[in-house]
Amino acid sequence: MIKRVFVAGSLGFVVLTIWTFVVNVLFGFTARMAMNRVADERAVYRVLKENITAPGLYLVNPALTAEWQFSPGEPVFGVSYSGMGHEAAGPMMLVGFAADVATSLLVAGLLSAASANVLSTWVRRTGFVVALGVLMAVAADVSRLGIGGCPLETVSARAGVRVAGWALAGLAMAWAMRPSAREPKPA
Repeated sequence: MIKRVFVAGSLGFVVLTIWTFVVNVLFGFTARMAMNRVADERAVYRVLKENITAPGLYLVNPALTAEWQFSPGEPVFGVSYSGMGHEAAGPMMLVGFAADVATSLLVAGLLSAASANVLSTWVRRTGFVVALGVLMAVAADVSRLGIGGCPLETVSARAGVRVAGWALAGLAMAWAMRPSAREPKPA
């Protein structure tokens, strides 16, 4: 079973990597969704660098009215600062790579531990992986919706891409995790 988990997890990782390449490199998804440019970027950068000196997540609210209320309809900005510069891009890719491998192996392990009924058909095995992909999309993407966070369009698109990737990975993982001819069929 460990061999099948490793093979299924590895296949899932390869499919997710190819999916990520296609979506981001060929179609520019991340560049359009998460890397918007700011008008007068140099001036905004100077202000942020002067005012945000410690890593963290920050909210920039509008001024309060005379009644100590926020004016309705005024924007709230979210600023994220990791404390890293562009030199961290290479090492962070390795961290992301390791996390993706671990996630794929974990999903394959969970799939291998599913009930015989789930493991009995290719559709059910794929559906199990897709369901885990939906859980990951809710945790990683949908939870970013809100004031100072991401707009609904961005959250929905990112969650959709994540679920689609896990659906494709699920097809490969379900193929690799198919019951062998020696295993009894569930009742």
